[in-house]
Amino acid sequence: VCQAAPRIKTAPPPGCALNINDPQVQEAAIRIQASYRGHRSRKELREKGPPKVLQPLTDVLLLEGSAAKLECRVSAFPDPFIVWSKDGRELKDGPKYRYVFEDPDVVALVVCDGVLGDLGQYTVKIKNPFGETSDSACIMVEVPAKIAKGPDSVKVKRGSMVKLRAEISGEPAPDVGWLKDGDDINEDDRVYFDVGDTDTILTIKNAHLADTGKYEVFVENKLGVDQSFARLDIL
Repeated sequence: VCQAAPRIKTAPPPGCALNINDPQVQEAAIRIQASYRGHRSRKELREKGPPKVLQPLTDVLLLEGSAAKLECRVSAFPDPFIVWSKDGRELKDGPKYRYVFEDPDVVALVVCDGVLGDLGQYTVKIKNPFGETSDSACIMVEVPAKIAKGPDSVKVKRGSMVKLRAEISGEPAPDVGWLKDGDDINEDDRVYFDVGDTDTILTIKNAHLADTGKYEVFVENKLGVDQSFARLDIL
């Protein structure tokens, strides 16, 4: 007949034994029990119903290359289904857009690697079996003034029309200026420049020999300054 081996009671590792008579241990046990009862009570007190927005989204500012977070506090039981969208287009949770749930009542969207294209209106839709609600806010983007492509140096015949073009960007929209040989260009009907959303063009009609020189375009907003140069030769 096989006999069971006697059970050997091993002592707990040093520092792992609890003395239930220790006042600190008793106090910790009371706190844990109270916390559990409070959590259970809060859960039981939650009423089933459609989601509600308790603290709405607010507009945020996003700097180019950084991240921005939109967040709001909601009340929903059962737990809701969350969908974020930008200008009506649904955003998928991934490297660019992060769905975040920070605690039972806060939902957030983190927009990573900010670019000018992130500017727009963002909407969170909160839905459970009893209904749905939504809230919206805007992300405003700031981008340093920049010349993406400067004007090309050119050689033209006297009497020709010249157009020097530069591609520009920046938010807020940058101030733009043109100089010739370091001096501001005095615009008139023959020499003038236009500024669009993404470019600026210097026009010279009926080019004169005196128009030969080095031309500079510069852009500036509160976040930065940029410039570019081109050479114009009149033959």
